[in-house]
Amino acid sequence: MEYKWTVLSNTTLGALMASINGTIILISLPVIFRGLDVNPFTPSNLTLLIWVLMGYGVVTATLLVTVGRISDMYGRARMYNLGFAVFAVGSVLLFLIPNSGSEGAWELVGFRIIQGVGGAFLFANSAALITDAFAASERGKALGINQVAALGGSVVGLVLGGVLAGIGAVHLGSIVIPTWRIVFLASAPVAVAGTIWAYVKLRDIERARVHQRIDYIGNATFGVGLTLVLIAVTYGLLPYGGQSMGWSSPWVWSGIGLGAALLVAFLFVETRVRDPMFRLNLFRIRAFAAGNLAGLLGSIARGGVMFMLIIWFQGIWLPLHGYSFSVTPFWAGIYMLPMMAGFVVMGPMSGWLSDRYGARYLASAGMGITSAGFVLFLFLPYNFPYWQMGLLLFLQGCGMGMFAAPNTAAIMNAVPSETRGAASGMRATLQNAGMQLSLAVFFTIVLVGLAHGLSGSVSSALTAAGVNGPAVGALSGMVASNPSGALFGAFLGENPMALYISYLPPALQSQIAPAISTLTSRAFFPNAVAPAFLQGIDVAFEISAGLTALAAVVSLLRGGRYVHELHSTQSPTRTGKPTGGAEPSVPPVGDPVVSPK
Repeated sequence: MEYKWTVLSNTTLGALMASINGTIILISLPVIFRGLDVNPFTPSNLTLLIWVLMGYGVVTATLLVTVGRISDMYGRARMYNLGFAVFAVGSVLLFLIPNSGSEGAWELVGFRIIQGVGGAFLFANSAALITDAFAASERGKALGINQVAALGGSVVGLVLGGVLAGIGAVHLGSIVIPTWRIVFLASAPVAVAGTIWAYVKLRDIERARVHQRIDYIGNATFGVGLTLVLIAVTYGLLPYGGQSMGWSSPWVWSGIGLGAALLVAFLFVETRVRDPMFRLNLFRIRAFAAGNLAGLLGSIARGGVMFMLIIWFQGIWLPLHGYSFSVTPFWAGIYMLPMMAGFVVMGPMSGWLSDRYGARYLASAGMGITSAGFVLFLFLPYNFPYWQMGLLLFLQGCGMGMFAAPNTAAIMNAVPSETRGAASGMRATLQNAGMQLSLAVFFTIVLVGLAHGLSGSVSSALTAAGVNGPAVGALSGMVASNPSGALFGAFLGENPMALYISYLPPALQSQIAPAISTLTSRAFFPNAVAPAFLQGIDVAFEISAGLTALAAVVSLLRGGRYVHELHSTQSPTRTGKPTGGAEPSVPPVGDPVVSPK
C-alpha cells in the first residue's frame, strides 16, 4: 500500500474511534449506571452525571492546541502513535473498572479522561499527517474521508451504544461479561490493534524541531483558563439554591471570570514568547483566519442543537409513537442516521471538488444549506411526520459535509509545513471548544423555555388526568423547578413522570394512585412538556440559523485558493500567483509559495 493511503486509513480509524467514544457512552449510560449500581438522579450524583457526560469533551478540547504544538517539535507521527497507545490504555481500563457504586463511577470518569487525552493526540495530528502525506491536489478528498469518520463517528457511537447496551451479558464458559462492560470492550481490541499498526507503519515526513522551547506559561494559562470556562458553563446547567439552573451561583461566574482572565493573559503571553504554543501570526493568513472563524461559528451553531434533537426524539416523538422510554436512546440514534448519510454522501465529494475548484464557494454553500435547514426546523410540529424530519436531517448532513472537508483542506493548505501540527491543533480546539460551549448555551436556552412554560402546561395536564389538590402543585412545581431532571431523565431512558412521582411523599402518592397509570403512560409526559420544549428549541434554531448564515459570509471572505510551499514527497514544489484574494504584504511565517490553479 502506498504510504499516503496507510496514513489515511490509520488516521481515519483513529478519528473514528475517538469520535465514537465521545458519544457511545451517552446512549448506554442507563446500562452502565445500573451495572455500577449508581442512581444518577439523586442530588449527590448530579455532579458525577455531568462529568460522565462532559469530561471526555472538556479534556480533549483543552489539550488540542498544546498537543499540536508539541507534535511540531517532536514529530507528528510519534505523538499520534503515543495518543493511540494512551487511548488504548484508557479503553482497556474502562473495561476493567474494579469497583461499583460512586467509587466505580468516578473511576469511569478518570479512565474516560485518560481516553480523552489520547483522543486529543489523535484529533490534533490526523489532519496534519494527511496534509504531510498528500499532495495539495489530493488533500481535499483525503481530508473529506477523514472528516466523515471524525464527525460521522459521533452518530455511529449513538447507534453502536444502543446496540451493545441491548445485547445482554456474554457468557464465556464460567466467565460472565456484564452488558455495561461490553460497551467498553468493543473499542479496546480495535484501539490496541490500531496502536500496533500505527507504531509499525507511520513515520514522520517533516523534520521535527526539537530546538524549539515549550511555552510553559502559555500552556498553563490556556489549559487552566479554557478548563475553568468549560467546567463553569457546564455547572451552570445544574440546579442551585432552589433555582432550576446554576447561573446565579457565584462559583459558576467566578470560574467564568477567572477562566476568561487567564485566556486574555494567554493572548498577551503568546505575543511575547520566542516559541509560542498558539501561533497567533497564522491568523494573518486570511484563508486560515476565515476558515477557523467559520468553523467555530458552525460548531457553536450545531453542537448543542443536535443534542436537543436527540432529546426531542427521546422525550417526545418516540414515546408518542409507541416506543417505551427504555428503548428510546437506541432508536433516537437510528432515526438520526439520515444526517450521517448526508455527511457520508457530501463529505468526500466536496473534498474532491475542492481539490479542483477551491474551498471558497463549496464551504460557503454548505453553511448556507445548514442555515436554511435550521430555518426549516422552525416549521416542524412537535409530533412531526418522520419523512419531514428525516429529509431535514439529511439536508443538514449534506450542508455540514459540504463545509467540513473543503474548509479543513483550505486551512491546512494555507499554513507553512512546519506549523501544520499547531494549525491542526488550533483548528480542532476551536471546533471542540465550540461544541462544548454550544451544549451549555443551548441547554440553557431550552431549559429556560421549559422553566417558564412547564408549570402551567403540566398543571393543566395533571388536572385533565384527574389529579387534584396538593399533588397538582407538588408535581408541577417539581417539574418546573427542575427541568434539567426531565431532560436528563428522558435522555437516560427513564420516564420523567415516574421519577417525579417517586419523589412525592407517600401520602400524596396514595392520593394520586388512581391516576398513576395515566401519568406514567408513554403519551402523558410528551404532551405535557412539548409546547414549552418547542418554544425553547425554536429559539435555539433561530440562533443557529443566524450563526451559520454568518459563517457562510465569513467563509466567502477567505479569498481564492492559497497554498503555502509544499514539502510533499508526492509532488514537486511549484511557485505562482494566488488565484484569488490578496496575498499578504508581509508573510506571517516564511515566504508563501502558491500553487497555481
